[in-house]
Amino acid sequence: MTPWGLVAGVVGGLVLLWLALVVALYAFGRSRGEPARLAEALRLLPDVLRLLRRLAADPGVPRGVRLRLAGAVLYLAFPLDLVPDFIPVAGYADDVIVVALVLRSVARRAGEDAIDRHWPGTPDGLRVVKRVCGLAR
Repeated sequence: MTPWGLVAGVVGGLVLLWLALVVALYAFGRSRGEPARLAEALRLLPDVLRLLRRLAADPGVPRGVRLRLAGAVLYLAFPLDLVPDFIPVAGYADDVIVVALVLRSVARRAGEDAIDRHWPGTPDGLRVVKRVCGLAR
């Protein structure tokens, strides 16, 4: 795989993850009887990336969290995927699934307190992330 293919795979996976989080934010807003705010949805992916970076840098979180994050980065960087990236939509679906599963696992392993402490975004975005990760009460 060429370096451009690798970049395209990582960017494609992150875009699909962003789209999934936008849909979750929209559904969350509708379930509360409030219209989803597009600005909140647009800010969610950068907030999730900052959250993961902060969790990886925090010496107080379990070592397994950092290993899971490193594993996700390696999977995204590895040229061979479960479904090849040249297949439209489905090619990036495995990347999105892996990223979502790692996010869920990291959030559960690090704990709700660590997620709250490191979340850089809005309370609505935090609620969506917790809901996607299965941490919602």
